[in-house]
Amino acid sequence: MDLALLVFCPDFRKIAHGPPVIRASGARCDITASCRQPVQACVCLCKEARVQRAAVLEKPSAGAGSADRVRTLVLVRIACALRGATKSEIATDLAPIAAGQPLAQWRAEVERHIEALGAQGLVTAKSARVGASDAGKAQAAQVLGAKGDVPHVWSELRDIRLVAVALGMQREPAKRLKALATLDGLRGAVVESAYKLKIKGVVTPARLREALAAIALKRAFGDKGTAGLAGKLGLSAKAGRLLAAQLAHEPRDFGTDTRLIAALAAEHLGSAATDLGGLRVALLRTFFGAPPPKAAPTRRKALKRALGKGAPARGEPAPSPATAVHVAPALVAPAPVSAPAPVTPALGRPDLPGFASEVRRHAASQAQGWSGDRKAYISHVWRNIREKRPDWGLSEIEFKCMLAEAHRAGQLALANADLKDKDNIKDVQDSAVSYRNTVFHFIRVDA
Repeated sequence: MDLALLVFCPDFRKIAHGPPVIRASGARCDITASCRQPVQACVCLCKEARVQRAAVLEKPSAGAGSADRVRTLVLVRIACALRGATKSEIATDLAPIAAGQPLAQWRAEVERHIEALGAQGLVTAKSARVGASDAGKAQAAQVLGAKGDVPHVWSELRDIRLVAVALGMQREPAKRLKALATLDGLRGAVVESAYKLKIKGVVTPARLREALAAIALKRAFGDKGTAGLAGKLGLSAKAGRLLAAQLAHEPRDFGTDTRLIAALAAEHLGSAATDLGGLRVALLRTFFGAPPPKAAPTRRKALKRALGKGAPARGEPAPSPATAVHVAPALVAPAPVSAPAPVTPALGRPDLPGFASEVRRHAASQAQGWSGDRKAYISHVWRNIREKRPDWGLSEIEFKCMLAEAHRAGQLALANADLKDKDNIKDVQDSAVSYRNTVFHFIRVDA
């Protein structure tokens, strides 16, 4: 049926552009008006045939190129202006996404997009200013996920709405969106989106750390049979933070949860900056496919900034207009920022039963004590595992957290040191594994 409608759908465009007919009486007959009703009828039929011929910007597919996103971005910037905007204003506000492009080339590209939008009936030009039509405003609101009109304050739209589009959060409640205007809120949202976390309630650095530690522990087990690791792991804050830090390209002790989240967010976006303006620019450029801001000239400075040193305090003023004011988020059938390329674990990593079995075997060779109460220092077993099983590719913190999980699952038993003296104090300290309210030092070996 659809094919039949298409076959018999005549094209009146040539008639609409034909010359007027002059009657014998001298009166002018404009056949464009006389053909208006057939054209409208044809459009209705084509709509029933699911062929979009209306003058509306089509929603791009997930694989739409950066040109489609830039065009939609231009539309949103125009729709934001209550009384329209000049082409120069539009190009200037959106310039940060044109990293590497000469200014003249960028302005020419913006003008081409404006002409294309005008041909589709989404924008209109009055004098030197360009405004959005009703259809253009509706399209912009749809892309932003806004109910009603598009926000008319460009800074609010840029810093919250467009950032939400880049993160795929445009349908989130207003409270969540408002948090994107803060440094901690943006960092948390970037990490939450990058690692596909699902945080219930308020997203805090502590909750993000717990969720990231669970991901790191699953990776330590090679993602084998780890369906039960979604809940709380029972690790101390320091142990969980060290475990979550294994997700970084350069694992280290970040000291606090806030610094951990700041480093992972900046690392994911490829940005040396951890301040609000720098992260926002990096996010929007990543979404549009433009290169992020260049990294710091020295590695040492970059590491200090990743740890939070040198980042502006929470109450400091926003970055200069050159870095923050002209931030143009990308929009169009948003494909949220892609997940980070995870650090690939060693191929030979064991599942939980295999890990526990191997640990028990090595613990038996290191065990001390009498029959019925034989146990081995965790640090001794770790050194043995590291030497004998390099194919596992484990770090010490991963090994200890895997021990705690195996203990929780009943795959092996851990014990604490009741007596400590100067002869065994180093072994006790090196073996410490914090789990819930207990610190373990031994792996029990059945007699």
